[in-house]
Amino acid sequence: MSEEPEKLAEGTLISHLLELRDRLLRAFIAVFVALIPCAYFMNEIFTFISEPLREKLPEGTSLIATSVISPFMTPFKTALFAAVLLAMPYVLWQAWAFVAPGLYRHEKRFAIPLVLSSIVLFYAGAIFAYIVVFPVIFQFFAATTPEGVAMMTDISQYLDFVLTMIFAFGVAFEVPIAVVLLVLTDMVSLEKLRSARGYVLIGIFVVAAFLTPPDPISQSIMALPMYALYEGGLFMAKALSKMRRSQPETETAEE
Repeated sequence: MSEEPEKLAEGTLISHLLELRDRLLRAFIAVFVALIPCAYFMNEIFTFISEPLREKLPEGTSLIATSVISPFMTPFKTALFAAVLLAMPYVLWQAWAFVAPGLYRHEKRFAIPLVLSSIVLFYAGAIFAYIVVFPVIFQFFAATTPEGVAMMTDISQYLDFVLTMIFAFGVAFEVPIAVVLLVLTDMVSLEKLRSARGYVLIGIFVVAAFLTPPDPISQSIMALPMYALYEGGLFMAKALSKMRRSQPETETAEE
């Protein structure tokens, strides 16, 4: 006996807009709640974020604030960024709760692991940038400072640089997710991605050259993990493709 086709949840445009409003409001409240303790400890958080550079500054120099409001606004921006990171799992959960009713059961089985993996990989990229990349980059900057020039970085410019790098590495670590989606949506076959390894490696080094300071060490620190993640994405795509091919057989056996 065959099962009836799965029906998706339907609703009017107004109901969808109202639900979207509620989901966005909950996400905003989550960020606001996370911001309260972060704002209280914003100076400590900025001290933690600035530690990789302060350790590499020449003796007798320090970070500076060239704007009147920088001593307050820069730590506050840091606290806001920390609050978004803390609330991100809940924010993405709200996004998932809004999208999930429009997905079939077999689509949800693949989507949930991909969403969870993307969160973990983004955090992994941010941590990798802070622990591994920043000490190397700032050591390079300090070592190449011309004689007679005091390296005294403005705190607002430093924060902008750090946030850009954290976001860049967070997105770069999403390479496996992009590979899996390309294969599962049949946009590109797994065989073509495997045969294009050489071109992908060159492209990764080009992207790393734009996102990192102009030295081969920083470029390699970003490019090599990205390529390793690309190979990991190929492995994940192969495993999920096998699961997808076996799914119809499982559903047929259950009917």
